Parts: sequence; structure tokens; C-alpha cells
Amino acid sequence: MKLKIKKKLPILRAFRYRNFCLYFVGQGISQIGNWSTILATSWLVYQLTESAWLLGVVGFASRIPTLFISPIAGVIADRGSRHRIVIITQILSMVQSLLLAVLALTGIINVWQIIVLGLFQGIVNALYMPTLQAFVKEIIEQPEDLGNAIALNSSLISSARLIGPAVAGFLVASVGAGICFLLDGLSYIAVIAAFLVMKVPATKIVPSTTSTIQKLKEGFDYAYDNSAIRSMLLLLSLLGFFGLPYVILIPIFAADILKGGSQTLGLLMGASALGALFASVYLSSRSNIYGLEKAIAIAPMLLGTGFIIFSLSNVLLFSLPVMVLIGFSVILQLASTNTVLQTIVDDDKMGRLMSLVSMAFMGVVPFGNLFSGWLASQIGVTNTFVFNGLVCLGGSMLFIRQLKTIQRVLSS
Repeated sequence: MKLKIKKKLPILRAFRYRNFCLYFVGQGISQIGNWSTILATSWLVYQLTESAWLLGVVGFASRIPTLFISPIAGVIADRGSRHRIVIITQILSMVQSLLLAVLALTGIINVWQIIVLGLFQGIVNALYMPTLQAFVKEIIEQPEDLGNAIALNSSLISSARLIGPAVAGFLVASVGAGICFLLDGLSYIAVIAAFLVMKVPATKIVPSTTSTIQKLKEGFDYAYDNSAIRSMLLLLSLLGFFGLPYVILIPIFAADILKGGSQTLGLLMGASALGALFASVYLSSRSNIYGLEKAIAIAPMLLGTGFIIFSLSNVLLFSLPVMVLIGFSVILQLASTNTVLQTIVDDDKMGRLMSLVSMAFMGVVPFGNLFSGWLASQIGVTNTFVFNGLVCLGGSMLFIRQLKTIQRVLSS
């Protein structure tokens, strides 16, 4: 169902669809709760342990299921009802957040409980994320509006990253992390309700004689044989391993380098979210995918430069604008890659390709978290930022060398 959106606001054209409006509102409320919990968890773990290594372990536990479960989730998403899967996984996520809240509010929480619940949430997310990405294409009726919907979704997440950590920083300082977990659990009511009232055509489940293993192999072969898809997934893996773990290093940087507390951490994460929002607005204003491959190439270069500059700072006012650049770079690469892939990939392989995106980006993050946490304990958090920044610069240069080949594939 389409709603009327004025032509002079092309940046909002995905809001013509009722289902997307419901999705946007529900996800917006839920994502604020999610990002509040991410910051509160990082700060709580560091308060309990003062260990960079354990921060890495917690991050590892919450991300590692993506690497192993996402491929199977992609097959399930291509065979069954994506609408039903996203509802079930969101209910499970609500249960996890409320359990975390009970443990924190009763004062009996410790690190092993956080790790176990993080592992459970990681399993749920491994099923949810590739299914959701494929589901978004179902609720956008016109293919030319898909890129706008993906960019608006990125702006939604970026706005939540801006609001959530700021709220969490205040709540953790005033009433403790448990309230953040409780509000996160309650926020899932909005997204579950939004999914339930959507009018989605019944999924036609076609019986298949092909085994799950064969389906998995078909998806991997499809991605590997296409040089453009293969290159984008490899660069996304580099971002997941060396780029995204900055999130677990920020609490250490806020406490040890900037000599601040949870509010300082909230400001840093909020600045990163502001940069991500800028990137999302830029992408949502674009009318097509042409030229996005250049954005994919440049983003890791900007990220690496941001890491190196950030490592030189011990003043909050200098660190904040650099965090804006870092947040901008991450979303520029992720959303651009997502848009290009969802545009060029065959519909019957969409779930499996989105699972490979989850593997490439989120699946390697736990190993990146462990590596960066270990490296920070060996050479310090500032030197770890420098090292990861140099790797991102190198990855960008390698991708640029293949840009002409990729452009030929995309234009064919």
C-alpha cells in the first residue's frame, strides 16, 4: 500500500509504503533501547573487571554466532516466511533484555552471566539480521526505492546511536545500567507490534528437493564467482575485523586517556552516531547506485585516517569531531555495500547473500574484538587504534586498484 509523499521530498520516498512506515517507527524505538544497552553493557563490564581482554570476550560471545548460524539463516529466509521469522526473533530478544535487567537490578549480575546472555542474543541476531535485510525488499514495492529505504534505515540506526548512548550515559551515571536493560526490553513491544500489524502477502513456500548444504554451496558459489560481490564482501570483512572493534576500545579510551566517565563515553558514541547520520542522509538523497562503488572504496581510507588522528588526542573536544568522521565512514561503507548488493543480487538468493553480508561484517567482529582487546592489553589502546587504522588504509588502496574491474561488472 502506498501513501502520498510529495515529489519535492525524494529523500523520503520510501515512506510511500505503509509497511515501511510501520517498520521505521517500531525499529526506531527499539534501536534506541538497543544502543543504550550496548553502551551500558560495555561500561558495566569495564567497571566490574577493568579488563580490556574481558571487554573483547563479551564482544566475542555476542557476535560469534553470526559466523556459524547466518548461512543457515539465509537458507531459511529463502525458503520460509521472513515476516514470521522476524517476529519470533524479536520476541526472543525482548526476553533476553528483560533477563539482563532483572540480574542487574537485583545486584547479582556478573561477567559470566553477561557473556551467556550475550551469546544467546548473538544466536537470535544471527537469525534476525539476514532475514530482516531480505524482508525489507518485500515491503518496498518499487525496486527504484530500495536504495532510499536502505539509506533511511541506516539513518534510523544512526539516530538511535545518537540518542541511545546519550540516554544511557545519563541513566548509568544516575540510576545504573539495569534501567537501560529494562527500557531496552520494553522497547521491543513497539517493533513487535509494528511487524504484527503489517499487511504482508502470504509467502509461497515452494517445496525443494535441494538439501540445505547444497543451498549453502549455491549461495557461496554465486558470491565467489561474481568478482564485484566477492571484493565487496572481502572489504566488508576487513571493516568488521579491524574497523568495528573500535566500539569495545572506546570505554577504555574514555576512562584511561580522556579521564572521563559514562557520560564521556556517551558523548563519544553520540558523536560517532552523528557522523553515521550524516552518511545516511547523504545516501538517502541519491537517486541510484551509480558511483556507490567509489564510496565503498573511499570509506575505509576515511576510517583509517580517523583512527590514527583519534589516537593522538587526549582532549574530549578534539576527539568528538574525529568520532563524527569515524561514524560517517563506517555507515558509508556498510550502507553503500548493502544497497549495491541488494540491487544486483537475484531475488531467490537474497536471503543467502544477506547472510554472507552478516558473516562478512558481523561474523568476523568477535575475532576482531578479541584481537583488538588483546592488542590493547599488549601495546595500549592508542597504538591499537593506529595499527587498525593502517590496515584500513591498506584495504582501501587494494580495493581502489580493482575499481575498474568492479565498475565493469556492475554496469554489465
